[in-house]
Amino acid sequence: MELVKRSIAELVGTMLLVFIGCGTVSVLLMLAAGTPTATPFDIGIGALGGMGDWLAVGVAFGIAVAVVIYTLGRVSGAHINPAVSIALWSIKKFPTKDTVAYIIAQCIGAAIGSALFLFIAGPDALAIGGLGATAPFPGISIWQVLVAEIIGTFVLMLAIMGVAVDQRATPGFAGLVIGMAVAGVIIAIGNISGGSLNPARTFGPDLIATIMGGSTALVTTFPVYVVGPIVGAVLAAFFYKYVAGLDDN
Repeated sequence: MELVKRSIAELVGTMLLVFIGCGTVSVLLMLAAGTPTATPFDIGIGALGGMGDWLAVGVAFGIAVAVVIYTLGRVSGAHINPAVSIALWSIKKFPTKDTVAYIIAQCIGAAIGSALFLFIAGPDALAIGGLGATAPFPGISIWQVLVAEIIGTFVLMLAIMGVAVDQRATPGFAGLVIGMAVAGVIIAIGNISGGSLNPARTFGPDLIATIMGGSTALVTTFPVYVVGPIVGAVLAAFFYKYVAGLDDN
């Protein structure tokens, strides 16, 4: 029963992450529809152009992460990311059974969050906003996306290890620091890979887009958003465990 409650918390937390974060991306694209851009690489609007937009997206995701950590962290640990759960499992900080349950809950929550946003925002959220799905930007290869996601998720997981997993960390700062890490990474790599850092965050919009609009992203670009974040998170977990002397207990 405890695992069920924790899994429900993960479902709701990931749902909120996708609803807020991906919803922000979708709204940005709807607002930008029909406006001229300086280059195909710039999807931005307003005086600050694309950089201003990615600041907004990064902050939206960062706030969502912080809110979930501070509200549901005491229930489930607020992984809200399969890459995080797998990384903790890889260093023996999380049981196998719980890892599987969390990943299933996170993916279901992401799909629900995406479906809810489509319902309230209407068809343009998919047709124009793409439900905030991640994809390589113009001129960016799949290998560049892979490396960007590995590095970005490495930074995220490093923050998680330092402020949430390590019991020596100063309490009370996990949500703030992790949220800031998410925001910073998205601002840096958002216009390259979309800044997923999270297989569930990409799975939710891709699944709903596939169901509603015949998208092929689940079999074309989605795999790189699974491999990249998982590799980056696992590398960070082992790196921190080694340099910080984190034991297996």
